[in-house]
Amino acid sequence: MSIEATVKRILVDDLFVSVPQAEIGLDDGLRDVLGLDSLGFTELRAQCEYAFDITIPDEDFVPENFSTVRDLTLLVKRLGAPVPDGAGSR
Repeated sequence: MSIEATVKRILVDDLFVSVPQAEIGLDDGLRDVLGLDSLGFTELRAQCEYAFDITIPDEDFVPENFSTVRDLTLLVKRLGAPVPDGAGSR
């Protein structure tokens, strides 16, 4: 499963976003479109740390890195998450 797909799965399965996973766009706003609040962002951070075996430092827990699925994916990649098996080239 790709990083993008995993983030979308977390949003739907763990944070109960009401938008179906297949309809979440890479550039949809996590706050504006998907309705995450401050608690949701904190939970998203924790779920991503667990799912990708990374630590998101406080200096990276900023709106610029958590605005969209694409922004969060770039952060996860930058922090060195291993490429999931079968993800192929992205």
